[in-house]
Amino acid sequence: VQLQASGGGLHETGGSLRLSCSASGRTFSHYYVGWFRQAPGKEREFVAGIRWNTDTTDYSDSAKGRFSISRDNAKNLVALEMNSLKPEDTAVYYCAAGKAVAALRVMLPRAYDFWGPGTQVTVSS
Repeated sequence: VQLQASGGGLHETGGSLRLSCSASGRTFSHYYVGWFRQAPGKEREFVAGIRWNTDTTDYSDSAKGRFSISRDNAKNLVALEMNSLKPEDTAVYYCAAGKAVAALRVMLPRAYDFWGPGTQVTVSS
């Protein structure tokens, strides 16, 4: 599976943006798709994820209430709507997919099989 994240860019504090993760090679069916981010000098951290077949979603504490993850069956993509942006949201955002991501492991990067190249999100203060 080849993943491609898009939608990053420069945004102002309080603004909104939508990231998309598309897959080529196969559908997301039976996969768990997660969004991670990595700021300079920091470890990669889980942001949000969705289990394709059940539509179950998970969010980090920093994402809850501000971000929303969803799937589009027809387009075979996962979107991350990000609202009320903060400067601390600045990072490279990655989408990842895994076929056997257990519920207790969704926040672990090593649980995922495939990663996209990432898209930069910069939030100006």
